[in-house]
Amino acid sequence: MRKKILPYLLLSPMILIMGVLVFYPIIATFSYSLKKWKLTAPNDIHMVGLRNYAAILKSDSFWYSFQNTLFILAVVVLLTTVLGFLTSIFLNIDVKWSGILLAVAMLPWALPPYVNGILWKFVFSSGYGFMNKAVIGLGLAGKPIEWLSSRWSLLLIVSLVVTWRSIPFTALVCLAGRQSIPDGLYEAARIDGGNRRTIFRMITLPLMLPFLAIGITSTSVTAINVFDEIIALSGYSDLGKNILVESYMTTFSFLDFGKGSAVTYLVMLFAGILGIFYLRSLNKEVEY
Repeated sequence: MRKKILPYLLLSPMILIMGVLVFYPIIATFSYSLKKWKLTAPNDIHMVGLRNYAAILKSDSFWYSFQNTLFILAVVVLLTTVLGFLTSIFLNIDVKWSGILLAVAMLPWALPPYVNGILWKFVFSSGYGFMNKAVIGLGLAGKPIEWLSSRWSLLLIVSLVVTWRSIPFTALVCLAGRQSIPDGLYEAARIDGGNRRTIFRMITLPLMLPFLAIGITSTSVTAINVFDEIIALSGYSDLGKNILVESYMTTFSFLDFGKGSAVTYLVMLFAGILGIFYLRSLNKEVEY
């Protein structure tokens, strides 16, 4: 009897923490999303069922934010996957300073997202930014360019900032995958007459696909939950908002806790679907 109870006693602190910090907020947010709850009308709080979700899905503002989210997601996943994979190949080179190179490559991942956004805002500033100085100095433009004043250029810059922050994790995962491949496979391939291209296509890439899947899924969740970089670059404007900023503005700017909770739940479900693929990638075995 004691052996049956002991595991639950040992797990009870974590179960309590998960219940308070994870499960309770999820349940509470869902209950809020089913209510009409505006702080501007505190005496008019009542259940409305799924009307908040229906109103959100009919809202042009939500679909505008959703389009921005999909754009950021596509650009970040594409660039992070390619550049992270290439970075891992570079970091796999056995040189004297490989440890220092790995530490330097991790710096963008270690910096807080808002700090990353502020740093890149200085780069793309219309008045004193490095990018404008470089473009004007090379004769590519006669006057400063307003990089952050149009929708698609702002979204592209946000995507680049998120990519810059996400590359180290993907590179680290791919580097671990590359170093876990036995050297005997490469020796056997070279003995059989395989060249570099064939070895990469038949051995390296297939065996690193599970690790790439981990990086892609993690990057996808990061791209959906972008918040700090957008706020640092453009503030709370409608120009570059994604669905997470839409949720924040609905809840805390317009004080509509009902609709804001509904948007938050939609974001959570979207990220949760990708999280399932992430966990499946972690549990997938690699056979050599």
